[in-house]
Amino acid sequence: MLTLFAVPKHFKGHFNIIQRNAIQSWMSLKSSCEIILFGDEEGTAEVAEEYGARHCPEIARNEFGTPLLNDIFEKAQHLSTNKFFCFINADIILLSDFPKALNNISFHRFLLAGQRWDMHIDHPLDFHDAAWETKLRYRLGKDAVLHTPDGIDYFVFSHGLWGKIPPFAIGRPAYDNWLIYRARARRAAVIDATPVITAIHQNHDYSHAPNGWQTVWEGPECVRNKALAGCKDRWFTLWDANWLLTDQGVQRSQRPEHLQRLEGKWKILHPRLHACKEALKAPFFFPRRVLGALFRRAKRYVSTAPKENDTSGA
Repeated sequence: MLTLFAVPKHFKGHFNIIQRNAIQSWMSLKSSCEIILFGDEEGTAEVAEEYGARHCPEIARNEFGTPLLNDIFEKAQHLSTNKFFCFINADIILLSDFPKALNNISFHRFLLAGQRWDMHIDHPLDFHDAAWETKLRYRLGKDAVLHTPDGIDYFVFSHGLWGKIPPFAIGRPAYDNWLIYRARARRAAVIDATPVITAIHQNHDYSHAPNGWQTVWEGPECVRNKALAGCKDRWFTLWDANWLLTDQGVQRSQRPEHLQRLEGKWKILHPRLHACKEALKAPFFFPRRVLGALFRRAKRYVSTAPKENDTSGA
């Protein structure tokens, strides 16, 4: 069973329309999914009760009132006994290909994410219409644009994957890229599901944030998030996913974009092995005992770290 959790904005105006569309799409998935809505924004409690979702109003926020990612993830995994979780933005519509794709995942430790399709939707969708998905897919081919691989709006992951998460501000840049880096650094399988999962992002403005776009993309919370994420080498995208989910199943990523980034990301993911590699470039008089110690450390690190397809437990 899967737990979907999100932090909605207020349910007013256009946000009321698109967030209700998203939540109803999650409910229509032909699988048993638990839904948790976090926060106490206007309308959240009422919508949770209306749709039978679980509501958790008390969440940690920064001094600007923005919810913090680490608290949301910790609470979601504490509240639910499910093995798999999906953190998703409250404006993302999921279709029937979502649960089908999850059925093809056999990894015990993994992160699955994918690119989204940006589409303008300004009206409530009729989920009582059996053809609602067919009609939406028809529009997808005409009106939607595939977002770049550096902006990720849903994360399906195994319980306990992340370890300690920094206090990122939700809805600000960089935390999504750090989550991909963190999963790779902890040697989990990171799977790009773009070819098989259609995630539709309903376009919206930034009226929910003071000063709008600038607050989100240039304000102090943005600066702080980027600092928490660390150097730009840790800003991973879906091109850094080492597995690809297709109609034929999960396979090693051999995409040119992924292969081109391998060398640059290798030293971030394997710092000890990188230190050994750099030591080999040292002059002949480099102390042999130091080289030996470096290699012994690297060997222990490789032998004890979990493999990507490890099924023995988190």
